[in-house]
Amino acid sequence: MTDPTPTPAPTPAPTDGPVPRPDLTLPATHPVVAAVTERLVERSTASRAAYLRRVRAGVAAGAASGAARADLGCANLAHGFAAAEPREKSGLRGRTKPNVAVVTSYNDMLSAHQPYGTYPPVLKEAVIRAGGIAQVAGGVPAMCDGITQGRDGMQLSLYSRDVIAMSTAIALSHDMFDAALMLGVCDKITPGLLIGALSFGHLPTVFVPAGPMTSGLPNKEKAAVRQRYAEGLVGREELLEAESASYHSRGTCTFYGTANSNQLLMEVLGLHLPGSSFENPDSPLREPLTRAAAARAVALSVQGAAKQGAAPTPIGELVDEKAVVNACVALLASGGSTNHTMHLVAVARAAGIALTWDDFSDLSAVVPLLSRMYPNGSADVNHFHAAGGIGFLVRTLLEAGLLHEDVETVVGRGLARYTCEPELGADGTLAWREGATASLDTDVLRPVEAPFSPDGGLRMLRGPLGRAVVKVSAVAEEHRVVTAPAMVFDHQDDLLAAFDEGRLDGRDLVAVVRYQGPASNGMPELHKLTPALGVLQDRGQRVAIVTDGRMSGASGKVPAAIHVTPEAALGGPLARVRDGDLVTLDADAGTLGVATDDDFDARESTGRPPQGEEWAGTGRELFAAFRATVGPADEGASVFAAVDATPTLQEVRVDQHV
Repeated sequence: MTDPTPTPAPTPAPTDGPVPRPDLTLPATHPVVAAVTERLVERSTASRAAYLRRVRAGVAAGAASGAARADLGCANLAHGFAAAEPREKSGLRGRTKPNVAVVTSYNDMLSAHQPYGTYPPVLKEAVIRAGGIAQVAGGVPAMCDGITQGRDGMQLSLYSRDVIAMSTAIALSHDMFDAALMLGVCDKITPGLLIGALSFGHLPTVFVPAGPMTSGLPNKEKAAVRQRYAEGLVGREELLEAESASYHSRGTCTFYGTANSNQLLMEVLGLHLPGSSFENPDSPLREPLTRAAAARAVALSVQGAAKQGAAPTPIGELVDEKAVVNACVALLASGGSTNHTMHLVAVARAAGIALTWDDFSDLSAVVPLLSRMYPNGSADVNHFHAAGGIGFLVRTLLEAGLLHEDVETVVGRGLARYTCEPELGADGTLAWREGATASLDTDVLRPVEAPFSPDGGLRMLRGPLGRAVVKVSAVAEEHRVVTAPAMVFDHQDDLLAAFDEGRLDGRDLVAVVRYQGPASNGMPELHKLTPALGVLQDRGQRVAIVTDGRMSGASGKVPAAIHVTPEAALGGPLARVRDGDLVTLDADAGTLGVATDDDFDARESTGRPPQGEEWAGTGRELFAAFRATVGPADEGASVFAAVDATPTLQEVRVDQHV
């Protein structure tokens, strides 16, 4: 039996850094936050200990050899620096300079990732100035849910997260590196990079954001045009004009979906520099922040830390149970993407931490909703940033005892550092000052004592139809409980066809859209359904959607029970629902029920998952192994073995898909 006791921790990482640690007066940790953290630590004892043994062994090996590449044979090393410039080649031959890996998601089709095209030379120069060397270790794919929405390519979206994690591992696998810089922004890219980085948990790692695009057409106006298009009141040209005015330049989309939730979470996890997440790509602060991130990677390496007389700061030590709880709290308080109920679970498990949906649910009950960004409100992330942004959000949560302050970050120990914001001095140097102590716009961002809602707006549902997630921060109170006859669809296009034909008119309904789970077709997001369902709700119909697919934050004003597990393709209860069954989605009580005239549990399935040629095309046939082995939504929907996975469970899934 493996000894679960972790090896002793190394000397504490340096507490000094480029960002000051404000002396805040903080209360005791909120009892629920403390209790969730305590049980998370207890639940993860063995798996976290095993993970930390690997991390600390890697740190010790690096410290003993002086540089990761020192253990390479001469032929191996020669391959590793053959293409390097002379000054870099000279440094790579020795053992004193840290070599920093750059892993990038750059492509020039996607607005969020296009800015990264110019980053490698800037990062390399900054690393050299800081006393290190840098190499672009590899690239990872970056796809856009906005482009693939409603298309077959969307069925690869969730799987791409794990592909990105594996691509990151391949990039780092050459054993040439002493630290890493991760360049990624959007939906699956950042979680994938983080999972991959945690598989090399002994490396200090800094994430480098690119920022959101400047504000365009307000999101509320864009949504209104989408709904008018769904009703046939405007044509494609008017719709395209509105979309183009909203998504108009380089940078992330400005609404608060998964991409911008990623950026906020990376900052609260202590993996970004404070205040860097929402600076626009062409902001005067953008490049100085990028250079500073490169310098921090050098400072946190074995060689950089040795110069400070301290231990390095590996990412595997930094992402601990307290940091994971902080990320959950920040997601809830900001009204972030429901996709992170899967991504944070998968990320935590990559660090040996067994996060569950029950943890989210308990935290959501005590964490107030402090932000209103579209789709939860009319503002965008630029408005949020201007109102005080992440710095004020962290401050007010710390002052309420809802975040752990005593965590390690890439700028030193203490989350209070993330209440600071960057500024440029008259000579162009970067420094940090105290951030906003009060919200500058309470329509967008509020303190804990005056929230938009007393809870986080993210709730877990449980009942005869399985477990699910519902986001209610944008749902009016009168729409949070819906009981209506089911209308069952095995594909989102079937629902849209029924809408176009008028078959959904004049009736209350719960749209059950099934066979959309990770093992069925990759769990695509179903954004296309929101405008149609919104039209019905505006007409006075009682409507809701229940699905084993995803909708992220785009469910908006329509109540949506999403990520239903067990999913229909694996014999989950949704497979037995029939048209006319009375379904109840009760977000207040946290239930997801069904009433029938017969024995619901004894029914046979009334539909079937995609199969054969239905999985072919757009590369989907290449992902058969993913469909066969992917885990359930509440375990992160990952193809990687969870901390508590068993071979039997995986074998069952393979058998059901072969």
